[in-house]
Amino acid sequence: MKKFKILVVDDERIVRESLYHWFEEEGYDVETAEDALIALKKFDVGKYDLALLDMRMPGMSGLELLAKIKEIDSDCIVILITAFASVPSAIQALKQGAYDYVTKPVDPDELNHLVKNALDQKVLKEENYRLKSSFEEMIIPDNLVGESEEMKKIFELISTVAPTDTTVMIRGESGTGKELVAKAIHLNSKRKYFPIVTVNCGALAETLLESELFGHEKGSFTGAHHRRKGKFEMANGGTIFLDEIGSISTKMQIELLRVIETKKFNRVGGNDVISSDFRVIAATNERLEDMVKEGKFREDLFYRLNVFTLVIPPLRERKKDIPVLANYFLNKFCTAMNKGIKGISEEAMDFLSEYSWYGNVRELENAIERAVVVGKGSQIKISDLPFGSSPPETIKNQNLSLSDIEKEYIEKTLIKNDWNISRSAEILGIDRVTLYNKIGKYGLKKS
Repeated sequence: MKKFKILVVDDERIVRESLYHWFEEEGYDVETAEDALIALKKFDVGKYDLALLDMRMPGMSGLELLAKIKEIDSDCIVILITAFASVPSAIQALKQGAYDYVTKPVDPDELNHLVKNALDQKVLKEENYRLKSSFEEMIIPDNLVGESEEMKKIFELISTVAPTDTTVMIRGESGTGKELVAKAIHLNSKRKYFPIVTVNCGALAETLLESELFGHEKGSFTGAHHRRKGKFEMANGGTIFLDEIGSISTKMQIELLRVIETKKFNRVGGNDVISSDFRVIAATNERLEDMVKEGKFREDLFYRLNVFTLVIPPLRERKKDIPVLANYFLNKFCTAMNKGIKGISEEAMDFLSEYSWYGNVRELENAIERAVVVGKGSQIKISDLPFGSSPPETIKNQNLSLSDIEKEYIEKTLIKNDWNISRSAEILGIDRVTLYNKIGKYGLKKS
């Protein structure tokens, strides 16, 4: 813990010594000076967190010394001590930057409480400045937008874990922006000059996934006309992002565990051992803990991946971000389509803010894109949104599990689009193969 430095400046020896012993016993690093000139010489040598100044001293007064200290170190907290308190002098002291003032004879408990509060505020101010600076210095992908406390926490966690090589598990519903968070971690890491390689584990059959991850040798299977590097090899020096990690087979889980632990592997059909230096970031919208209990996901792989967990809250739990995101997407699509729409009407924004967004940011982005396409006036109206003018349907049972919510949302999207797989996959923000896998997983059938 930091030991705060305090400078006591008073021409009365007994006051200096009393304050010195009081604050030394409280655990502070205390120094004293008998006049302003000696105090200024001490400031030339080092910095102080707080200074206690006598108002009236021979030569330079406490007020004059206050002004000099603020010129040298504006962050130093100054408390004035006076035997002749008056309203004008107090106002002048506060105007010149004094934190507060106390009168003699000094009550040690009162002064100690005042000093502690002042230093606590200084620590909080420095911490806020540090966090603000770290956020400003962070490289954030364009679509990762938000001003809510939940998103500020996500940005803070990104800034914490990014500089390390720690394996990260990103959890959240479909459409919350897990891949964007993975990119933000990579872009703020020491690996940022190397690639981030994305693998959608849910979109590939087991045999294709094996070749995709590890590569293959020429002639290793039908259609393997050339040697091909796998994703782990491509990610050498950088990051591999394993999306939908909960969908991989038990056999692939064993292979994956071995590669993550050893950083070595063989191409399909090859004997050469290939080494690769990569960082792993995985993502899932599944409850892997339940899958471990059910024997569908290996416990050792789960613990290997779940070193640092980052949970992205759904959009309906951070509604403060909806107007920010809506306006961001509006500007993005208006620029891309050369449309002159200037904003979103108050009624449409209220409508967007009250919607449940079970497709999260991806669903909102698609809704704004559609509105920009059909919008005619200077503002987006409710009728421009894909929901029409009637209130959007929400999922009635709020106690559903994440899988139940996903199943119901996918089913509603399929029905709404007359089971057009391509259009439904586009709205859901997933590829056709993944959608077919989800349909099979939840046993969905066209009625």
